[in-house]
Parts: sequence; structure tokens; C-alpha cells
Amino acid sequence: MPTAREALLDAARRALTDRPWHTVRMVDVAALADVSRQTLYNEFGTRGGLAEALLRRAADGYLAGVDRALTAPVPDRPAAVALWTLRAARQDALVRALLTGHWAEGLPRPDRRPDSRGRPGGRPSPCPEELLALVRDRMAAASPGVAAGRCEIVLRLALSCVIAPVPGDDATDSRALRLLREAERPVVRERV
Repeated sequence: MPTAREALLDAARRALTDRPWHTVRMVDVAALADVSRQTLYNEFGTRGGLAEALLRRAADGYLAGVDRALTAPVPDRPAAVALWTLRAARQDALVRALLTGHWAEGLPRPDRRPDSRGRPGGRPSPCPEELLALVRDRMAAASPGVAAGRCEIVLRLALSCVIAPVPGDDATDSRALRLLREAERPVVRERV
């Protein structure tokens, strides 16, 4: 059975799929979760706290997928992470925004302002640079013999396919995978 916090995040996510974030009201989220509004405020403090928790959850889900891709029995783990990145960003607008920093209309945005005590509210979601560094470092650690720079290049290629997608789901994966494999080939220099 999900905790009240999980139920509230699920309810907020459902509300977000039905309408833009700026129209989602706390009372609606509480009703969807079948809890009191006070429970919602006790858990997240403010609407901004709820938004930040939604973003953090999306980032954590994306990173869990990165970890699964890195433990999969595949010969090329960086390419597996790149494909996961493409799929996750295509399926989840919050993940896409977290990866690219482009906050489409209707999405909650990270709130980096301090709370009333001068502290940032809760555990903040990572900015795109932080998320890229986390994934790059995980890729390098899980891929012995693969330089962190190569991991970053593969990830940046995947992000470029997120930002400028190729039409068609299957085409995106196959074309992106070809690009990634081509980028991984050693450069052969001709002697002059």
C-alpha cells in the first residue's frame, strides 16, 4: 500500500496529465489522493514543494532507469543508457525538461528560492548540468575501460536527439543508435 506521500505524488501526476500545472489546485490533488488538504500541506508545505517533489521523483525514476541500463547484460552500456535517455525523455515531459532545461508550458518548474527560514525547500531536483554529470559518472564507473569523456559524448548525442527528434518512434531509436555507434568507432587517420 502506498504511503500518503506516494499517493499524493501519484494524484498530482494524474492531475498534471489532465491539465496544465498552473491550473492544478491543492484541493484537487488531495481529493484525487483521498486525503485531507491538511495532509497534503503537512507533507509538502506548499504547492511549490509539491512541484519540487514531483520533479525529484521524475529525476529519481530516470536515474533508476540509468542504473538498470548499466547493469543490463549488454556489450555497450553507454549506448544502453543513451537509448534509455531517449525513451524516458520521449515518454515523460518532466524527464525531458529535467534533461534539457526547457520547461514547456504547463509543466511545474523547479523552485530554487529559499524557504521562509532561508533554506532551499526540500531536496531540490537536479539542474540539467547536474543530471548530466551524475549520469556520466555512473556510466564511466559501470563501464571499465571507457573514458568519462566518451560517456559524456554518448550522452550528449542522446540529448541532441531528445532536443531535435527524428520523426517516428522506431526511426528515432535506430537512427540514434547508429549515430552513437558511429561516434564510438575509433578514428582512423590516413598518413599523408
